[in-house]
Amino acid sequence: MSAKYDEYIIEHKSNVTKAYDWLCKNLPEIFPDEAVKSMVEWQCTNAHDQSKYDKEEYDAYDAYFYGNRSYEVVQNFNYAWLQHIHKNPHHWQHWILINDDSELGIVALEIPLNYIIEMICDWWSFSWKSGNLYEIFDWYAKHRDGIQMNATSRRIVEDILNKMRTKLDDIYG
Repeated sequence: MSAKYDEYIIEHKSNVTKAYDWLCKNLPEIFPDEAVKSMVEWQCTNAHDQSKYDKEEYDAYDAYFYGNRSYEVVQNFNYAWLQHIHKNPHHWQHWILINDDSELGIVALEIPLNYIIEMICDWWSFSWKSGNLYEIFDWYAKHRDGIQMNATSRRIVEDILNKMRTKLDDIYG
């Protein structure tokens, strides 16, 4: 086990919680009711990325980020990442359906609001780490075209991001 990776997980989860707390304080309107808010609170403050402690994920992530990236290490990381997105619905990749029928192809399913909010908190956690709360907007603009979401989920994501930017501008203007 790596002390550096342990520290990373703890800091990441803390920054996800900071993002959630900020949204609660500054954009309470994104939570349509207490049930959604409670779900997101549990997800962000308790359950977020718990699978990173599973041996398959932990060892592969630790070796990839804090070791040497040999072919085997990269392959193990790829399998761990695949496991991670399948166990953690706050990743947009979790909601991609790849059909056997080529006529149906790849379908982006609608992401429930609670996971959209957790996903945004996850993305924003890296801005909290860097100290630049605006960083998420450049990150999203850079990755937007590669992120596969259905139209409804994308509209919700972009609406929340726009509200965040407006509120940050109001606060730090």
